Amino acid sequence: MTPITDIHTHHLRHNAIVAVTPDHPRPDGYLYSIGLHPWHITPQLLPAQLDSLTQIAESSPAIVAIGETGIDRLRGPQIELQIQAFQSHIRLSEQLRNPLIIHCVRALDIILNLHATHRPRSPWIIHGFRLGPASARQLLDRGLFISLGPRFNPDTARTIPADRLLIETDDDPTATIDTVASAVATARSTTPAQILDLSAATIRHLFPTHLSDTL
Repeated sequence: MTPITDIHTHHLRHNAIVAVTPDHPRPDGYLYSIGLHPWHITPQLLPAQLDSLTQIAESSPAIVAIGETGIDRLRGPQIELQIQAFQSHIRLSEQLRNPLIIHCVRALDIILNLHATHRPRSPWIIHGFRLGPASARQLLDRGLFISLGPRFNPDTARTIPADRLLIETDDDPTATIDTVASAVATARSTTPAQILDLSAATIRHLFPTHLSDTL
């Protein structure tokens, strides 16, 4: 089987967790995370979207994570509505014991406050992280995982512990997980193969039941 090394992509790839929304097609043979991106939340549709999200996540073994979800202070509806949707994702993640994949833009304080409030047992993963080492340390101190995509802070890449490091291609159609691994390897003064191995090992840790047959 193809090892899973890419924690988050919006493209159908066998080496990745593919992010979809409830109304997105989900061909067989792939692993998925499912969620409502904060940019696309609307008050009128939210209850029905959350119901559909829950039904699909509960019934499909191909759904192995919840998200992406999160908070974005630069884009999307009012923050109160984003928080409402995010907390629904938190509850679903806890119910299913699936990791939560999080979009966070200028909202680190909100994410950390909600983590303290909910005290989740399921892992939280901040995807596409671009901030500096001080912000990363706040997340790491709370036990969160950090995923680096095609664009990241090299100083941050050097400071993430090996067992909290993930990599991803996100929505970049030109990026491959090998190119991301190569860039992260350069920042950490190691080899791309070692970065791919680190990401695969962290994913095995995050998905011990769901991916045991795949990894």
